Amino acid sequence: MLSLFRRPRYTGISAPALAALALTLSACGGKTPPPAERAVETKGETLVLRPTTVTEWKDVGALVTSVDMADARARIPGVLESLTVREGDLVRKGQVIGRVVDSRLGYEGAAYGAQAAAATAQVAQAEAELARVRYLHAHGVYAQARLDQAEAAARAARAQVAAAKAQQSAVGAVAGQGAVIAPSAGRVLIAQVPAGSAVAAGTSIATITSGPMVLRLELPETLGYKVRVGSAVLATGLAEDKAAAAPRATVGRVYPAVSGGQMSADVSLPGLASAMVGRRVTARVAVGERQALVVPRRFVETSYGIDYVTIPVAGNAPSRVPVQIAPSDDPARVEILSGAASGDTLVAAQAGPRP
Repeated sequence: MLSLFRRPRYTGISAPALAALALTLSACGGKTPPPAERAVETKGETLVLRPTTVTEWKDVGALVTSVDMADARARIPGVLESLTVREGDLVRKGQVIGRVVDSRLGYEGAAYGAQAAAATAQVAQAEAELARVRYLHAHGVYAQARLDQAEAAARAARAQVAAAKAQQSAVGAVAGQGAVIAPSAGRVLIAQVPAGSAVAAGTSIATITSGPMVLRLELPETLGYKVRVGSAVLATGLAEDKAAAAPRATVGRVYPAVSGGQMSADVSLPGLASAMVGRRVTARVAVGERQALVVPRRFVETSYGIDYVTIPVAGNAPSRVPVQIAPSDDPARVEILSGAASGDTLVAAQAGPRP
């Protein structure tokens, strides 16, 4: 009686059979659950973006010049008889580079020479008269008053000779000031007065560099409170090789005066030659610090003019993201301006997903 109601016994189904059954069901329109996501492993160098403190730079104009400019000027009025230097010549301090001649000085010197000769003749006459008076005074012919008068006349004649000779020497000294002398050692920058020109006293005959060579920065007045002695400077315009690092120096002197909305600062750079005087170049001056994302250049790939970085994505192949970059102080590193954020992981450009 009980055997009539016994439940039938089924044998167990093996794992392969279950798999086959699942495939059959899927073929009949069933859906299998999606596979579990897995992180894609990357090979190569990786870097996590972190903000770092960098120097903030401003591009400014600069002029290669010397600390001072010296003018070789005419000291007397007259005619520039000769000028022995041209622009670019090197001169030493005290060198005669030209001569100004005033023909009137020659006539004045001749006139004072004639006066000196006349005074000398008067001295001879006065000395002879004094000798005669002394002789007669000794023999009781002339009184003492007559002797004193003769001695005074002789002294006056000698004084006239001295005065005439002094005036003649003064004229000669003035004529000697016609020599145009270099006030300092350096290179002639300007010598535009041709020989034969009439010049006045104080006319600049030549302009000469004076003192060491410097790079003079031309700063807008808005940067006056940011640039000070010791601020870093990159002379980008002086780098002959664009791939090489620009010469680096510091501000040595800041001029307080503001002219036309600009102020100046001097930077001493080794290797500046006087042959470069007047050359205008660009420079970068440090005006503060800021936070930035700076990465080695190898983490950025450029394709068709667009810069990309590679960022791994969970469950997918690493993604190439376009970014905007800017150069940094180090030629081997660049700054990421946009396209990636702090905390992102970058993969070096030569790396890729593992198969």
